[in-house]
Amino acid sequence: MHNIQPRLLILISHWTLWGHPSSEFAWSPDECMAAVKAAGFDAICLPPDTPGIKESLVRHGLEYGGAFNAVTVDQFAPLIQAALKIGGGPINCQLASHDTPVDHAIELATALMEESDKQGAEVHIEIHRNTCTETPEKASAIAEGVKRATGKYPRINFDFSHPAIVKHLEPKDYADRLFANVPLFQQSTLWHMRPFNGHHCQVPVTNGKGEFSPEYREIQPFIRQAFNHWLSGSRPGNALWVVPELGPCPGYGLSCFPTVWEDAIALGRDIQCIWREALSANAG
Repeated sequence: MHNIQPRLLILISHWTLWGHPSSEFAWSPDECMAAVKAAGFDAICLPPDTPGIKESLVRHGLEYGGAFNAVTVDQFAPLIQAALKIGGGPINCQLASHDTPVDHAIELATALMEESDKQGAEVHIEIHRNTCTETPEKASAIAEGVKRATGKYPRINFDFSHPAIVKHLEPKDYADRLFANVPLFQQSTLWHMRPFNGHHCQVPVTNGKGEFSPEYREIQPFIRQAFNHWLSGSRPGNALWVVPELGPCPGYGLSCFPTVWEDAIALGRDIQCIWREALSANAG
């Protein structure tokens, strides 16, 4: 069915590098790009108005993924256009708010996908708290509503950490409960892979001594299952962009966590390893 091997692209979110290596001596955007490239990754997400961003991307040989928040239809076109002026990678959207009625959220999501297609972009609606996709039930209702209106699902960026804590899941239940709609996941090209469990939205990847944490080891089978699902689908664009989605300290990261950027490097490299294993298992 697929004659060309699909690509995995590791996309780093700029917020992972906020205040690194210290709040007093934080890296510039260009230094962040250099670090992303040196780590062996493919792309970075930065605000499109970052000074000199296009030149820095070219200099470091990185691709670009966009991101924005939006609550009204009139915001869509200029925000998508701004991201596309920088690069052609997938664009993440945190859409509306937690109290946006489902019917209105369906209208917004439908309009967003229409504008995305009009501009030739790959905009994804992120599963995220304090947005219209805050709960699994609401996110599902929106996706099904868009499909009824247009004949196809919207592109969804699954950050599974959010529904996992809403549902208070145990590791043995991740695959069954979080992949309630496999086709919806399969038609996406962007995935925010934050390590999580059913109690915490973000867990440390390592113990700070070069070894994976027990909490991260619990999530590795889920990453493998996600790749197996995606590889067995239509593989849109034959490329999957995965973000080692680690938030900084303070915030998602806690003061007792290892250095967030070093954990992101470890996560990104392990994602690459698991991808290669999944490719081998799904060969042919």
